[in-house]
Amino acid sequence: MKGHRVLLVEDEREMQKALGAVLERFGLRVSTAEDGLHAMAKFRQDLYDLVIADVKMPRMSGMELLKEIKKIAPRTPVVLLTAYGTIEGAVNAMKEGAFDYIEKPFSPEVLEEVVRRALASRAEALRGQRPIIAQDPKMLELLEVARTVASSPAPVLITGESGTGKELLARYIHEQSPRKDRPFVAVNCAALPEGLLETELFGHERGSFTGAVAQKKGKFELAHRGTLLLDEVSEMPLSLQAKILRALQEGEIDRVGGIKPVAVDVRVIATSNRDLVEEVRKGRFREDLFFRLNVIPLHIPPLRERKEDIPLLASYFLERYADLNGKAVKDLAPETLDLLMDYSWPGNVRELENVIHRAVLLAKGEVLEPKDLVIEEGLSPRAPHPVRPGTSLKEMERWLILETLKKVGGNRTKAAQLLGVSVRTIRNKLKEYRISGKDLAA
Repeated sequence: MKGHRVLLVEDEREMQKALGAVLERFGLRVSTAEDGLHAMAKFRQDLYDLVIADVKMPRMSGMELLKEIKKIAPRTPVVLLTAYGTIEGAVNAMKEGAFDYIEKPFSPEVLEEVVRRALASRAEALRGQRPIIAQDPKMLELLEVARTVASSPAPVLITGESGTGKELLARYIHEQSPRKDRPFVAVNCAALPEGLLETELFGHERGSFTGAVAQKKGKFELAHRGTLLLDEVSEMPLSLQAKILRALQEGEIDRVGGIKPVAVDVRVIATSNRDLVEEVRKGRFREDLFFRLNVIPLHIPPLRERKEDIPLLASYFLERYADLNGKAVKDLAPETLDLLMDYSWPGNVRELENVIHRAVLLAKGEVLEPKDLVIEEGLSPRAPHPVRPGTSLKEMERWLILETLKKVGGNRTKAAQLLGVSVRTIRNKLKEYRISGKDLAA
């Protein structure tokens, strides 16, 4: 743990001093803040490996701070401390992305164990230890191209639907490059308003605007000699696109309120879930910036087009979350895998991960059964369906209900769950269709 930078946010001075001393004994480099607003000012100024924050604070609470940090640095672990612990509070914190939730009072040993796990989790994320799992030929070819171009400083544009793993591929390229020991800095261009995004990217000088009480380095400077990820670059305002273009062309940036340019050596990787050619055509994205970023274009196919990867991914997520949650689940039932293969996965790998994580938590035995799956959008079967001009809604409804029942072996409860209706509705529809359970079993 030695040398890692920790931001400790605690409004009670004595507690802040005591916790700071304990963390320093662990060999950590500790910065402190007395509330969430002060913490955000420090967080935007520098890079931290871990944030530890009290929940109840003036001006900005620990929960509000957690949400703000996750917007700009989703992989930075945040540990929340509270003297008013409740199960509901812990659940809400985890939903918002907290790494852990510790109830006061606690021992130094408890704090050390949580800090160690949090830093290990961050190291795994930043060093690319989570593998890109693939056996589909299209994905294997894509990874080979990514390895080949990693040594180049040329910009990369990664496109693909939401949840396909664009940031994971960007980190993979960074880890394969000569810059792997330098920073990998990610900016979510869709999460921040225009004024804030400019200071996040380029930094600002002290006094450049109201509230600019100190000089702040932007992400370009923080990524110097490393890699800068512009996530969802298509969401960036046109006014900022021109400044990004200049940074790429000239190798220098201007801080907000600055009087001279700052030289930067950054390899830029951009991602987008939109068709940038279409965005250029509609005037929402600069053509010159598109050509500058599109030197090395990489497209990640959606999961529905690489279904060979589903069994590997499902097994990986099962093992990972079973181990993380101390569950005895070891395998997928064949029927469960059939359901996973038949689904269209509009949310791609991210959705598959969430479905398996939830199923592991619900599972009662060592095998993941179909009843453990909760797929909110319902099934999207492989068989061609009768949706064509002139097909009535009643025909479509009948087909969908019967196909879903077939896929779950006639289990009405499971079919109702997948379709988002009640079991009574399924029963009434089958009466209307004059179909019995025997017919479905046949």
